[in-house]
Amino acid sequence: MKTKIQYLIVILFTFILSLFTSLSLVAQPKVMQIIKETPSYASCNYHIYPDSITTPLTPSPEGKKPFYVSHYGRHGSRYISSRSGYDIPYMMMLHADSLDELTPAGRKVLHEMNLIMHDTEDRWGELTGYGKAQLQSIGRRMAENFPEVFRPGTKVTARSTIVSRCIESMGAATLEMLQVCPQLEISMQASQRNQWYMNHQDRKLRRGYMTPEAQKAYDSYIAHRMGNIRLMEMIFKNPDIVKEVVDEEQFSYYLMKMSLFQLNTNFNQNTHLMGLFHTDDLYLMWQIDNALWYIQHGACKLNGGRQPYSQRYLLRQMIADADSCIQLDQPTAQLRFGHETVLLPLVCLIGVNGYDLETDNLDELEERGWLCSSVFPMGCNLQFIFYRSNPKDQDVLFKVLLNEVEATLPLQPVSGPYYRWADFRQYCLDKLSNYK
Repeated sequence: MKTKIQYLIVILFTFILSLFTSLSLVAQPKVMQIIKETPSYASCNYHIYPDSITTPLTPSPEGKKPFYVSHYGRHGSRYISSRSGYDIPYMMMLHADSLDELTPAGRKVLHEMNLIMHDTEDRWGELTGYGKAQLQSIGRRMAENFPEVFRPGTKVTARSTIVSRCIESMGAATLEMLQVCPQLEISMQASQRNQWYMNHQDRKLRRGYMTPEAQKAYDSYIAHRMGNIRLMEMIFKNPDIVKEVVDEEQFSYYLMKMSLFQLNTNFNQNTHLMGLFHTDDLYLMWQIDNALWYIQHGACKLNGGRQPYSQRYLLRQMIADADSCIQLDQPTAQLRFGHETVLLPLVCLIGVNGYDLETDNLDELEERGWLCSSVFPMGCNLQFIFYRSNPKDQDVLFKVLLNEVEATLPLQPVSGPYYRWADFRQYCLDKLSNYK
C-alpha cells in the first residue's frame, strides 16, 4: 500500500511539474513569433509604432458620448540619442581591422557600419521622417475616432517637454488634427515650467533601482543569454585571439541594437546588418532588455516595487486636469508629449493591462505578460477618453487606450472597457497617499 501511494505521489508530482513547465513556455513562442514577424519588437524601446491601427473600438456607453480626451504620448521614431551606443561595436571593429582580423564578411559589416555612422552623425536624438509620419497618423486617428470631442471650437491644449523631438512630435500630431477639423482651437507650449510633471526623473529611485538582490537576480538571468560565438566566427578570422580587443557579449548586443535602430531612420533601407542575426539571437537580447526595463520601471519586488512612483506627479496632475475639465460645459482635449521613461512607469503605476505586476522572479515576466515592447514603441501613447450624457451628468465614465487599443485597469468595469472615473480617481489617490 505504501509503495502504491508513493508511486501515485511521484506521478502527481511529475504531472504538476510538466504542467508548470508547459505554462512557462506559453509566452516564449508568442514573443518569438512576434519577433520573427516584426524584428523591431526585439529592440524594446526602439520598437517601431505600427503603421496602422485596425483594432475596432467599443461603441460609446448607452446614452453617453465622449467629451474629454487626456493623453500622454512619446515622441516618434528618432535617431539614436548619442553615438556611444554605436561606438561600442564600431570601435571594436576598427581595432580588429587594424590588426587584419576581419573576414570578408567582417569587412562588409564594417563598410555598412561606416555608412550608418555617416548617416547619423550630428543627428543624435532628432526626430526622423518616420517619426513625424507616426505622430501625424496618431493625431489624425484620434480626431477621427472621437469627432464629438475634436469638433469646431474645441480647445485643445498641447504640452511638450523641452526636447526638440517631442516639440516636433506635438506639432506633427496637432497640425494633422487641424486637417481633420480646421476649426479646432489649439494652443501649444514647451516650457521648463512643466518639466516637474512632464518629464520627472526621480533621482533617488533611479539611483536605487539596482539593489544587491536585483543585481544578483539580473546577473543570473542574463548569464546564459549573452554572447554569440557564431557571429564572432563569421566576422573575425581568429575569434579566440581577437577577444583581447573585442568583448563578445558587448559586441553582439550593441551590433544587434545598431542594426535594429536603423529601422527608425530615414536610412532604413540599409538593413544588411539584420541578416547577421537569427530570431533566437534577437529573442535573447529582448529577454535581457525586458528584464532590465522591469527592474528599472516596474513594480519589481527585488528593489521594493517603488519604481512606478517616479510618475506620481504626472498622475496627480492628470487627475487634477481631468477634474477641472469635467466641470466645463464644452468638450476639450489635453495632449502631452514626452518620453518612454515616463510612459512606462505611468502604465505600471496605474496597472494598465496588468503591468502593475509584482514579482521577484524575472523568469515569470513573459508568462505573466509583462512585455515592455508592447507598451513603449516609438510614438507610444496613453489616451483617457471620458464619457457623459450631458454637462450635468455626474456619472462620468472613461476608458483607457494603450497605443490606441482598449486596455484594462485593476478595477471592476461598468461594462466592457468602461470604468467609473470616480472609482479610478479614488483608487489612484489612495495608492499615491500610501507611497513613502
